[in-house]
Amino acid sequence: MSSDSGKTEKLASALRKSGIRVTRQRIAVLGVLADANDHPDAVELHERAKAVEPSVSLATVYRTLSVLESEGVVHRHAFEGGGARFETADVDHHDHLIDLDTGDVIEFTSEKIERLQKEIAAELGYEVEHHRLELYCRKIKP
Repeated sequence: MSSDSGKTEKLASALRKSGIRVTRQRIAVLGVLADANDHPDAVELHERAKAVEPSVSLATVYRTLSVLESEGVVHRHAFEGGGARFETADVDHHDHLIDLDTGDVIEFTSEKIERLQKEIAAELGYEVEHHRLELYCRKIKP
């Protein structure tokens, strides 16, 4: 595993802050979460963590994710048609495109979209504090 030790330590610090012991099992979960460049669900994280530390239970994964989410270091995404997926909160703002046929989640950024959202909010007398954009798509068949 090529876990980013700084990212893993930040996640571990969030657990400690909540009074949660940082065990071998939790370190395995934190490591796979830190390494994930997709949006795994709890079961996928469990499978990956078990490859590192066979004694990791699914309950440990769920409890760890819950604490990390409440500490604000992990984002939970509830994309339509599937269970919750997770990513660390240290990534730059981005939006998501969900492929309805494969379930793939594709991250993207668009200055045009960001600008348009601000313009629409301003026209209605508001200022955008934060937002989440999810596009549910199918590939165009040739």
